[in-house]
Amino acid sequence: MKIYTKTGDAGMTSLSDGSRVYKNCDLLDAYGTVDELNAFIGVLISKEPVPFLGEIQQKLFVVGGMLATPIPLWEKYWKQVDLDAFVSDIEREIDTLSAQLPPWKGFILPQGNEVIATAHVCRTACRRAERKVVALMASEEVYNKVQKVLNRLSDYFFILARFFHVKYEISETYYVSMK
Repeated sequence: MKIYTKTGDAGMTSLSDGSRVYKNCDLLDAYGTVDELNAFIGVLISKEPVPFLGEIQQKLFVVGGMLATPIPLWEKYWKQVDLDAFVSDIEREIDTLSAQLPPWKGFILPQGNEVIATAHVCRTACRRAERKVVALMASEEVYNKVQKVLNRLSDYFFILARFFHVKYEISETYYVSMK
């Protein structure tokens, strides 16, 4: 099987139902950003193989599939997906990691080592994906559960970066006001 189909050469691609959309449409931008986040998570896993990150990748693939599916078909393809349970799993991981951290003192600069910085790249890519989904929510409220997942995931990546500071015994660098 060839990887190239040439069906996207005119700037369009297919959604899961075969309908065609332009590659710069908001929906594609949203699930493309989720895909980008998933790739950044892969980079983080290559540096620090945290098992929960693999679970996140699996669930993000589903989230991307949901975004690539026209809403009238969600019931058919995605009714078994429990995004609320995924949010609960993320919150449980956040709580577990947070219990091992010192009190948070203010804005932390995204630095320390490559693992910490990569966790922050995941956080910022996640926030961008969330903003894309929020734009979709303006016309379709059904995307609110996807937005909630992304919101909670960005919190997770922030806490994960802080956890790596502790693990690697690297002090957090706090923002110092220029006032």
